[in-house]
This record gives sequence, C-alpha cells and structure tokens, in this order.
Amino acid sequence: MNPKMIRAKIIGIGSYVPEKVLTNADFEKMVNTSDEWIITRTGISERRVCADGEDTSDMCVRGAERALESAGLKPADIDLVVAATVTPDFRLPSLACVIQKKMGLINAAAMDVAAACAGFIYGLSMAQAFINAGTFKRIMVIGAERLSSITDYSDRNTCVLFGDGAGVAILAASDDDSGILATYLKSDGTLDSLLNIPGGGTHLPFGRNGNFDHRLTCLHMNGNEIFKHAVRFMGDAALKVVDDAGLTPDQVDLLVPHQANIRIIKATARRLGIPMERVYVNIDKFGNTSSASVPLALDHAVREGRIKKGDNIVSVAFGGGLTWGAVAIRW
Repeated sequence: MNPKMIRAKIIGIGSYVPEKVLTNADFEKMVNTSDEWIITRTGISERRVCADGEDTSDMCVRGAERALESAGLKPADIDLVVAATVTPDFRLPSLACVIQKKMGLINAAAMDVAAACAGFIYGLSMAQAFINAGTFKRIMVIGAERLSSITDYSDRNTCVLFGDGAGVAILAASDDDSGILATYLKSDGTLDSLLNIPGGGTHLPFGRNGNFDHRLTCLHMNGNEIFKHAVRFMGDAALKVVDDAGLTPDQVDLLVPHQANIRIIKATARRLGIPMERVYVNIDKFGNTSSASVPLALDHAVREGRIKKGDNIVSVAFGGGLTWGAVAIRW
C-alpha cells in the first residue's frame, strides 16, 4: 500500500430486498426441478423478486436512504453516484441519474457501471481512485438488479438462480487506518458468449416488426463453463488482493464473496485456506443478485455483528463480460 494514498472508507451502508419471496417449491410447479436438486447444486432455498411496478431505482432509493442514515448524511452531501447494474430502469437516462432525481441528490454527478456481478467492486475501485485524486469527497456506490425482468422462467437451468435486490455504500476519505486497502479488477471479453443477453442492443435491436423473441432479452448462460472459470478467477483475485493489501489469509476476518453458487463460494474459501465459519453466506435466502450481491451481503453482515471496526474484510466477485475483481477493506 502506498503510504501517501488517501484511503476511501465506507462510512455508511444499507440495502433493500423486495417483499415477494419465490421459493424452490414455487419452481417445482413451474419447471422440471426439485428443492433437493436446487439446494444441492446451488445452495439456494429462496430469492426475492420485485412486485409489478417496482423498478430497480425504487430498490436503490430504499437502500440509499438507509445508507445515508447510517452515515449521518443528507442527500445534498453526496458528490457522485455510481450505480452498478445490468438491469437499469431505462437504456437512457442512466440508473444513477434516475436515482439522483428521485432522491434529490442535487450536488452529485451520476453514472452507471455495467460489469455484471463484479459491478459493485468496480464501483468501489472507482470511488477509491476519485477520492484519492481529490475529485470527489463523498461517493455513493450502488449495486442493484431486477434480474426477474431478464430471467427466462421456462429455462430450468437459469431461472432458479436469480433474485432482485439493492445494496448501497457511501465512501469518504478515511481519517484513521480503516478503508480500502487494495482493489484488483480484471476482464476477458473473449469469453463473452458464456454469459450474456443477446438482444436489445445495436447488434440485435428490438424487432420493429413485432416478432422479436423476448427470450433474446433474457440471460443466457453456459453454467458448466462459467463454474470452471469462476472458481479459478475468484480464487486468483482473492489471493492477489490479499497480497496487495499486505495481508495473509489468516489475517482475513471475514470473506464476503459474490453469492453465485455455494460450491463456488466453498472453492474460493478453500483456495484462500479460510474456514467456512469465516465466510459470509446468504445465498440461501436471496439467490444470485448479481451487482447487488456483495453490498447486500456486506450490509447484512454488519447488521448481524459479523463485521466489526478494525476487521479485515475481503470481497470477490465474478460475472458476465467476463469480469471479475476483489477488494480488501479494513472496516
């Protein structure tokens, strides 16, 4: 760690999940699957999904209000909003601008990050750089997804995985030894076909003749290949960020990984030599919420007393793009 670097510290955190619960029993009625198969292969028992008319921005506002309260700040105190998502309310304006409008963040610049499940960690890295450069003082980083809007509920291989939610962190310059110790970001666009949404962009725009197949705007995933890459890349990223932070795995008080699959989480923990009692898991309750996964888990871990001041926390995520990354934080 460069001793001259100004660390960005999480001074407030909050999250929100919709009220509606979709259980494995519900999926047994929808597709050819079983509760036992889903739990064994993924670790998921239930997930939350938005009600009709509940947008991604609505979840963000609820989570951001809690984060502001946690930080003791007002909307006007925020200088920048970074929203990580692949399910914005609109193609234009950005989700961050919609949130800015709804919350009255009158002094903030606003922009989106599209890095899928690694989006929140990308956002944290950006916040660290902006704060270190002195460009912004207080930054709101959001990870949020309404994955139910892009899930094909007739595809039994993917529909059981995903849920909706939002998590929000507010960062400012640290006045002690806490804050972001190191970040690591990586991507490989040559593997884009393994996890993507084929339609809706300029390559395959919405059909003007009314015959556009809605499944082309849903998530498509090669699960077996994604699993193999996720295990390797998440392990590599976690080890890299621990080393860059000047830590050893035994000094990591809690690993808070992207909640994609319980087998991937366990494999990442084994790679670091961290026992599962020092790994935070909530995939059983919320499924894979993509960009929202890490901030949602961080907020819940704080509220459950699993994270305390001075703890060394490592978060790591992997998603479509392919993108992956990790962050080491002293809380």
